[in-house]
Amino acid sequence: MPLFNMTALRAALPRHGRLLGIDPGSKTLGLALTDVSLMIASPYGALRRDKLKRNAAEIAAIAAKEGAAGLVVGLPLLMDGSAGPAAQAARDWAEALSAATGLPAALWDERLSSAAVNRMLIIEADLSRARRARAVDGAAAAWTLQAALDATRHAP
Repeated sequence: MPLFNMTALRAALPRHGRLLGIDPGSKTLGLALTDVSLMIASPYGALRRDKLKRNAAEIAAIAAKEGAAGLVVGLPLLMDGSAGPAAQAARDWAEALSAATGLPAALWDERLSSAAVNRMLIIEADLSRARRARAVDGAAAAWTLQAALDATRHAP
């Protein structure tokens, strides 16, 4: 299934369709979920990164349970905005995930999301390293998904 741009994905969603955000790490997949009005993204949790078939089944089950009609996958661009090998791997994975789940997907720049979330969890939430490690994946997915929502909120 081809990837959408974020504006087209929003436009293609059914009424009250939610978006599931995914921060694809090498060991875990951070998850976030929007509300039905597509205004707020909240951390949802994390899955252990596994074979695509297993992760796709888990993601499809979460999407069905929560009413998510589309996916927003974090795109790890280089600091200069160009796409390196990690970005191409994320693009390929997002296309395969979309095809395997039957859900439309878009990519969104995730540069510095984990760093920003870690900084927030240290300074504002005063979480220990162990508690930050458990919280950062879902929070990074929410950070990226919220940025995508904010940037496309008033798009035509």
